[in-house]
Amino acid sequence: MNENNDLFDFDKQPENTESTPEPSIPETSTPETEHIPPVQETFQSDFFSNNDFTAQFSETKNEIKNKSAVPIILLLVLIFIMISALTVYCIYTDIQTGSIKFNEENYAGNTNISLTLNNKPESDRNIEYIDENGRYTTEGLAEYIRPQVVEIYAYNSKYPEMVIGSGSGIIISEDGYIVTNTHVLDGTMYNDGGDLIKADSYAVSTYDEKQYDAQIAGRDTKTDIAVIKIQASGLPCATFGNSDETVLGEEVAAIGNPAGLTGSITDGIVSGLDRKIKADSTGFEMNCIQTNAAISPGNSGGALVNMYGQVIGITSSKYVNSSYEGLGFAITINEAKPIIEELISQGYVSGRIRIGITFYSMDNEFTLAEFKDKYNRDIPDKLKGLWITEISEDCDIADTELEVGDFILTINGTKVHNYDDLDLILDGKKAGDTLRAECARIDDDMNISYFNIEFKLMEDTSGDF
Repeated sequence: MNENNDLFDFDKQPENTESTPEPSIPETSTPETEHIPPVQETFQSDFFSNNDFTAQFSETKNEIKNKSAVPIILLLVLIFIMISALTVYCIYTDIQTGSIKFNEENYAGNTNISLTLNNKPESDRNIEYIDENGRYTTEGLAEYIRPQVVEIYAYNSKYPEMVIGSGSGIIISEDGYIVTNTHVLDGTMYNDGGDLIKADSYAVSTYDEKQYDAQIAGRDTKTDIAVIKIQASGLPCATFGNSDETVLGEEVAAIGNPAGLTGSITDGIVSGLDRKIKADSTGFEMNCIQTNAAISPGNSGGALVNMYGQVIGITSSKYVNSSYEGLGFAITINEAKPIIEELISQGYVSGRIRIGITFYSMDNEFTLAEFKDKYNRDIPDKLKGLWITEISEDCDIADTELEVGDFILTINGTKVHNYDDLDLILDGKKAGDTLRAECARIDDDMNISYFNIEFKLMEDTSGDF
């Protein structure tokens, strides 16, 4: 073997094939037989006899490579065609059997899927709903309080199938006393003829879906607290807590029937304490607990409870701030307690007095719009007072010159524009006290005339004022 591999270096041409010395074989080593050309010499001579061998060999090698690649390429093309055909077949089959649908309307009815339902872990079932300190979990609170909260429906006797109003109530005694909001009982609506109808009959539905007729035991519009009575016994009654012990940030829950969704519970915290909130219907101010637990109109009359299951407030959608969302309020149970007790014992709240008028305050946009709609002009500054809309016939003021549509400008020399002004004037007054008022009247030509009246305050046992 050539040490430099010249013999097998196909790409290297010999520099001079004629001058290459021929290998010699000693004569003494050649057997005396028929002459045979040396193998190596013959191989070399024939192999390199053509100077174009290298080019020919390279072409041959490429042809061999090209011929070898053809079957591989054909094989790959065949495999690709087979895979494509198989894919098309599978898609077509899936479409035919319903596994793939391009029309959403055809999704249902062609595939059966079995869903597995799993029970809660065994450990979760053993969780107590109340801890060693007497605090409920939210689940335990819902289970404990829900039977103590009822649904209340208001009807008119002429339209017994028509629900005029609805809300919630809290059972406060086993024999059927239930506290709620006055506005839940005072539902009104217009019939098909455009006549205003008022609620005059009531029904109660308990958590176990029993139905009871209810009667009003007492009501107080000023505080929006009322008590009704059903004929029952052994009812699950609420436990009342000391709302003065309520702390900011304390966990609470509101339970009621918003939008007729029976026994709904929303949780939250105490967001504020000692909030002096005015009822939007009367303007009377009550001490309230502020909470972020959702309170909707159907929650009115329901319970705000702490995590010990104690009622600390009576929720009311009437005590709201219309400028903000997410603010719920409940009348503190400590403030509601004496009112509830008097409503049960005598049907009204002692010490309530009434003038006997219903009016619009002249410092709000609604009243200004009403005046302009009626008189087609803005209200004069001289008429900024109480715009009288109703006068009670059973009150002393009905015997004076005052008429519906007149204005009361001052009482006892003090200007009065709204309910707050009037409440300050009446503070400390009692039934039988005499008051003097300056009044005004306008005619069709917008001429203003003035007059004075005197009237006595009346004791209010109706709960309407």
